[in-house]
Amino acid sequence: MSNFNKDKFNQLLRELESLKFNLYNKDFLLTWDKSQDEILATLKVVEALKTLFEGNISTRVFDTGLAVSQFRDNSTRTRFSFGSACSMLGLTVQDLDEGKSQIAHGETVRETSNMISFLTEVVGIRDDMYLGAGHAYMKEVAQSLENGYKEGVLNQRPAVVNLQCDVDHPTQSMADLAHLQNYFGSLENLKGKKIAMTWAYSPSYGKPLSVPQGIIGLMTRFGMDVTLAYPEGYSLIQDCADIAGKNAANSGGKFQIVNSMEDAFKNADIVYPKSWAPYHVMEQRTKLLRTNDSAGLKDLEKSCLANNAKYKSWECTEEKMKLTKNGKALYMHCLPADISGVSCKEGEVQASVFDRYRVETYKEAGYKPFVIAAMIFLARFGNPVKLLNSLQQANKPRAAL
Repeated sequence: MSNFNKDKFNQLLRELESLKFNLYNKDFLLTWDKSQDEILATLKVVEALKTLFEGNISTRVFDTGLAVSQFRDNSTRTRFSFGSACSMLGLTVQDLDEGKSQIAHGETVRETSNMISFLTEVVGIRDDMYLGAGHAYMKEVAQSLENGYKEGVLNQRPAVVNLQCDVDHPTQSMADLAHLQNYFGSLENLKGKKIAMTWAYSPSYGKPLSVPQGIIGLMTRFGMDVTLAYPEGYSLIQDCADIAGKNAANSGGKFQIVNSMEDAFKNADIVYPKSWAPYHVMEQRTKLLRTNDSAGLKDLEKSCLANNAKYKSWECTEEKMKLTKNGKALYMHCLPADISGVSCKEGEVQASVFDRYRVETYKEAGYKPFVIAAMIFLARFGNPVKLLNSLQQANKPRAAL
């Protein structure tokens, strides 16, 4: 068992067994819909699967089965993370290309959901283009699958995993949390740590709100001092801000909103500068997209880019990093970052800052396949402790060394 940490693995199983959670046959759509123990259970399974993988022990728990991948927006990290996660568990990934399906001919969501799910174990969906629609679509798919299973159409009830919607990006925020847990040594060590989730300038518009909403909605559950910063007019969905406030009150943490990047960076332990579109812009953009108003979209883009340009100073620079705790805050990003002088003329982060933390951002992204695998694992198996232990006992090599 090359590099397999048996003591760590068995401790994870004991900790997992002590938690009260019910994720079997459940979807993973929003982190704030999950209990604290369910979030912790997901993290324990992330670490358990990662420990098995690093020990070259197979985690293939399916001999057959399909994982349907439905991406309604461009993606690199999440798309490949979903594929990696499913392969790691033994599932075959099949992309649902709407242009090549009967969806283009008016097939209903209910019918499509059932037709793709006869031998399917999980449906992963990314739908972040339309404000007020992505999360709603995922719930409609989930309800269609539930009905199909109860009506005897489907042999099993596939789980739906949110790979990013208009409201939340749970696989990203959970990967970020796993990274922070590892970086600072434990979840307990995150209590009192200040994380600055700030808007940053980008020479593009229309970026979803779900990453900052996911961060403030999850990190406030762990007693962190969460500061959300954006220029006036770049607010998030109010319900998400309200959830963050309630979470902070319950965990003994803090949540505040400021309109200064410098204020957010002061004494921060972690900074997360990331561009997003204003809520009202996403509302307008959604209406134009639905009516295929290309001229209206061009006008909106022009005005939004002009407005963004007023805030080019909202960049993560070496000077701003000096404002952080001992000048050494951890820089985070969901990637790809708009790097000034590299991927664009002016952007979210100065090249020297990004390069210094590049490896850490890659490690941050590296948790996502394990997070997605853990979500699928817990949704499809009612006794995860027993199954994880059986994988350890079988000690089947993942690859010949």
